[in-house]
Amino acid sequence: MKAFFTAIKQSPKLAALTAVLVGAIVVPATLLAWGPDRPTYTMANPADHVVFNSITDNPDQGDERNFVNVREAGVGTYDDDIQLKPGKEYEVSVFYHNNASSTLNDAEHDYAGIALNAMMRVQMPASVKAGQEARITGFVSADNAQPGQVWDEAYGQASQDMDLRYVQNSAKIHTNGAINGQTLPNSFLTTGALLGYDAFDGKLPGCNEYEGWVVFRFKTVAPDFSVDKVVSKVGSNTYSNSVQVKPGDKVEYQIEYKNTGSVNQKDVVIKDQLPAGVTYIPGSTHVANPGSNGEWVKISSDKVVTSGINIGTYGPGSNAFVSFKANVVDAEKLKCGLNTIVNKATVVTRDGEKSDNATITVQRVCKNVPTELPQTGIDQGILAIVGMSTLTGSAVYAFRSRNLLRG
Repeated sequence: MKAFFTAIKQSPKLAALTAVLVGAIVVPATLLAWGPDRPTYTMANPADHVVFNSITDNPDQGDERNFVNVREAGVGTYDDDIQLKPGKEYEVSVFYHNNASSTLNDAEHDYAGIALNAMMRVQMPASVKAGQEARITGFVSADNAQPGQVWDEAYGQASQDMDLRYVQNSAKIHTNGAINGQTLPNSFLTTGALLGYDAFDGKLPGCNEYEGWVVFRFKTVAPDFSVDKVVSKVGSNTYSNSVQVKPGDKVEYQIEYKNTGSVNQKDVVIKDQLPAGVTYIPGSTHVANPGSNGEWVKISSDKVVTSGINIGTYGPGSNAFVSFKANVVDAEKLKCGLNTIVNKATVVTRDGEKSDNATITVQRVCKNVPTELPQTGIDQGILAIVGMSTLTGSAVYAFRSRNLLRG
């Protein structure tokens, strides 16, 4: 049997991959989820029939039953269980090896050592919930293998809700054969894809000379966004979450939406709920976003304060602003004293909605009506005289003026 380490000297790409994979085997295969339970073999004593990934001392892979591994793309070594974070890219390695003795590959043995219709298939979820694990399962099979199919698993622990998306055309085969570096068809993620050595013909002779890996990538994507609302008195350009104004003033609200996730968000809608105390100024809505090069553009719709306005699609990291003006009502429509008017803006996306508030405070001074009058000893006497336990400030004032402060 030809030594594999001799062969990889002629294949720098495979040698580099092998070096990484050898360092990645850190967990005994007996502790991992693989199957089915089957007889094992060694490099010195290979199988007398076609069987995949059942040698326990492969110098390139270790225990071959542990043949699915994952890592962050280009970072560190492969492992069986990693943490998944949104916006990252990961690599999965699936090893395959027909363990039949090379002596069975010739005509004299009726080519009994050559696997026929050898295939690889990978199964992984499209999404995973926070705190759960994404199970990535690799299957290797052949028509004449015993058992017909073997499988192994690797896991990704999700830090939050996220989707897993295969990076198109990233599945590359690494082997000493003529197909080294070629791309597996996308069917390896559904019905399976043929393996091979000199061609993707499903024929794999026995011996580690013909072993290899399929390495592919997937991205983790998670939608998220933020909303921030501020307000300013028109003309002052001093925006904050809360401002003090006077009756009849004009104010301008600004709402910022930002895509803080790792996936595009389509049909983003911004709407505002104007409370009593402020009225929308028609024709005052403006939008600033990447499509306007950050410049404010007036829009004809006034629906921002009713059903909302659709501001389009935004990629990760992009943002948009919506502004509009409103009138603070006249004093007679406000209560006496301090009026606190809270205004809520909501951003609605296909991935949910979020809101933020901005507040204005308005003081209405009502003449001839004291808002607070301390009760003196005299006042207490007044209350006793009239036989009342409580009396409004204005009533006490009137009673005292008429009865006690004459002359």
